[in-house]
Amino acid sequence: MNKQKPMVEFLMSHAQEQPVSFHMPGHKGSAIYRSFGYSDFLQDMMDCDVTEIPGADNLFQAEGIIKEVQEKYAQLYEVNNSYLLINGTSGGIIASILASVPRGKKLIMARNCHKSVFNALTLGNIQPVYAYPEMIEEYGISGKINENEIAGLLDENPDAYAVILPSPNYYGICSDVEKIAEVVHRKGRVLIIDQAHGAHLKFFSRHKISDLPRSAEELGADLVVNSIHKTLASFTQSAVLNLNSDRVDRYVLEDKLQAIQSTSPSYLLMSSLDINASILEEHGAELMARWKEGLEYFYGEAAGIKGLKVMSRIAGLDKTKINLDMSALGLSGGELEILLMEHGIYSELITGNILMCMSGVGNTRRDFEKLIQALGEIASSRSCVKESNLAAVKNSHQSSICAFARSEISEIPEIKTRVPLTDSKGLICASSVIPYPPGIPLVCPGEKFTDELIRYIQFLREHGEKVIGLNELGEVFVGQDREK
Repeated sequence: MNKQKPMVEFLMSHAQEQPVSFHMPGHKGSAIYRSFGYSDFLQDMMDCDVTEIPGADNLFQAEGIIKEVQEKYAQLYEVNNSYLLINGTSGGIIASILASVPRGKKLIMARNCHKSVFNALTLGNIQPVYAYPEMIEEYGISGKINENEIAGLLDENPDAYAVILPSPNYYGICSDVEKIAEVVHRKGRVLIIDQAHGAHLKFFSRHKISDLPRSAEELGADLVVNSIHKTLASFTQSAVLNLNSDRVDRYVLEDKLQAIQSTSPSYLLMSSLDINASILEEHGAELMARWKEGLEYFYGEAAGIKGLKVMSRIAGLDKTKINLDMSALGLSGGELEILLMEHGIYSELITGNILMCMSGVGNTRRDFEKLIQALGEIASSRSCVKESNLAAVKNSHQSSICAFARSEISEIPEIKTRVPLTDSKGLICASSVIPYPPGIPLVCPGEKFTDELIRYIQFLREHGEKVIGLNELGEVFVGQDREK
């Protein structure tokens, strides 16, 4: 008798629907590999799943085929050294921080950093100093990190050893990395850029394809971590860490990488990085031009859909992230997501009224056409909007703005306990509370739970969102002493 295989059955069923993917990974399915002659690899993947047999090299002492792939990436990104990551960008971020900040010292970090940065703090007993992103209130999302704030924090914290921020952030908004690098280097410190969502930027720039922001490698960052899988053509969980200066000892960095990454690295993940590099070497200009053409078609057609607002006029925006807002027609981001799924289109991220569709190197003109067609049909069907529905959409929008605010930071509690979220007001968070996606902590260790934060977390859970750090009983980790 055949036993149920719930995961396999779900994945096969989803694939058979031939959905349109505007979510990661960037390859968008097997077509891009097949079109460039890698069908045999796809067919024989199970037979390629090996370990460190003779000739297969070793990720942590690369001298053969792995070294060759790493050198490919160093040439593609024009950096000193590149390292393959099989624990995703998260592993590269943690290793970069541990290699740059001595144990117990300070790290200046964007408050909207990915949760992996907060994990590095715990592992290295590192003290955070938060730089807060500008808020784009029109959309209720976080924007860039200002170089003046970084300069001020460096002045106030001369014992901070490094600075880290995401650029682009999840919505595609880039900070002025060049100016920030100048500020950081003037103080003799290290700049780490989490470029998880911008692995493609170097190749648009390299081939002079569009006016997208330049990559952090070109703008002077010391360490840059790229999620190749998010927007390019490797498998999920594969990434690359680029060392772009001599401010970090490469041997210390390599030691931290071997401590963080799996001792059984997947040759399938590493092979997909190899294939991605070869595709970019041989067909990069063609693929970036195709991607640009699809985006230009989308933005041009979207302007004619009544009731649809597309974020496009923000400085430093990576327009490969398509941020949609149909709240004028009474639709929240979550409702729009459901309607698009009814058209066979799957998106990446909801924030209030915003639905973000993440395009990738594997998207074709037909994908963008289907998205435009679906949005047009949805808009046409919304001929009448009730005012009460509009009010509800506005309120959910505002809640996403208010929840992300500056707060006083206390010492991270060493002794912690669980309490119901509803009883946490005035207590110090001891373990991050993280909506996922995007994986950016809403409440960090050392921050206090407030009425506003509690209401927003409840709002997320009531609307079916995943919130890491909140268990099935609705409890959170806090320090034991309530604020007097």
